[in-house]
Amino acid sequence: MTVVPPYRDTAVDLVRAGCVMIVILLHSLMVGVTVSAGGPVFENAGDSGWWLTPVSWLVQVMPLFFVIGGFSGAVALRRSRARGGDGAGFAAARLHRLIRPAVATVAVAGILLTVLAWFGVPADLVATAGYRFGQPLWFLGVFLLCQVLLPLMLRLHETHAFTTLAALATAAVLVDALRVATGVDGIGFANLLFVWLTLQQLGFLLADGRIDALGRRTRAAAMTTAVLLLAASFALGIHSPDLIANINPPTTALLLVGVAHTAAFSLLRDRISAFARHPLPAAITAFVSRRTMTVYLWHMPVLLTMAGGLALWALASGSALPAPASPEWWVTRPLWLVAVFALTAALSVPLARIEQHRAASGRCEPRRTMGAVLIAVSAVLLLLVMGTSPLTAAVAVAGWLVALRIVRPDGAARVAVERARSAELAAA
Repeated sequence: MTVVPPYRDTAVDLVRAGCVMIVILLHSLMVGVTVSAGGPVFENAGDSGWWLTPVSWLVQVMPLFFVIGGFSGAVALRRSRARGGDGAGFAAARLHRLIRPAVATVAVAGILLTVLAWFGVPADLVATAGYRFGQPLWFLGVFLLCQVLLPLMLRLHETHAFTTLAALATAAVLVDALRVATGVDGIGFANLLFVWLTLQQLGFLLADGRIDALGRRTRAAAMTTAVLLLAASFALGIHSPDLIANINPPTTALLLVGVAHTAAFSLLRDRISAFARHPLPAAITAFVSRRTMTVYLWHMPVLLTMAGGLALWALASGSALPAPASPEWWVTRPLWLVAVFALTAALSVPLARIEQHRAASGRCEPRRTMGAVLIAVSAVLLLLVMGTSPLTAAVAVAGWLVALRIVRPDGAARVAVERARSAELAAA
């Protein structure tokens, strides 16, 4: 039987786990592999038909994930404050929780890319594998930045909640307007900060209970209005109807998605919470919650390994592989998805120990924490801009290890954390 600690919100935990699983589902559906006379061909299956646009309306859950991240972060930071912790210590603990599993994943990826090159795999295929592996790492960098800024943003929320929210949303709108007016898409990357921080602030309102305190009609009206505005933006050509395209760079369409999802979550929260207490969803939620970043970071290596294995099998047997998005391809997707989830879950069981190692979240020197954060985020940017290769993987891992060393808790802090965890488990 799964025991839920009293300080956990079962509805929030279930939704967060569901968001992670939906992201894995989406990435799994976007992997396409065929074999031509020149060898294996790896492509984005989403480029093979119209299907991705309507599917994106169902699977674009990143806005909700950042809202939930704001909710959980606010609860955790306030609990840490009550134990005598501070914002810098909270940020240091978050850095450890997010970066430790990334060190192992990127180190293994760098080694595997080296092995592929050493065995004579064409350089373009090695580069493609590194690029595909590195794509989901944008989330690691942005979520890490939002979480380490959370103490500052929560302080602003507690003094000027709606002013801060409005300022961030306005900045996101201005970035979008400037990008459209100039035609320079690169300007939109400023919304990596404004869009996701706005959604995190929305999570603070959820944590305060202010959203749930609104009348059901008000919340339903907010949800309906957001959906109608989103549809209007599609019709007017302001935003792409493909919500996946709105993530790179992020656009204000994601703010509307976040408002709609948050209102829907608030309206259905009691039902979600009741459902989350059933044995199966409770077990799934507990499994994913204990290893969220491990599951997220390792699903892409699993997908790439499966795609490579499938290509090798096709070449060795002379079999033809169905074209992505073809009827035959869709018939094979259920088995493909089962294999992806099963292998990712099996791999995450032993590897989750890295993530589950808790760093102290008491007090920490702010300058040391910010220095470590800058190093960690720079390492992620290196992988995103330059691509994942044996060299960039080695540099990123080295940078992360330095960052973790800078904010490593002392012995007294570790003892304090272990005592707090023991007390929480005893209360459960």
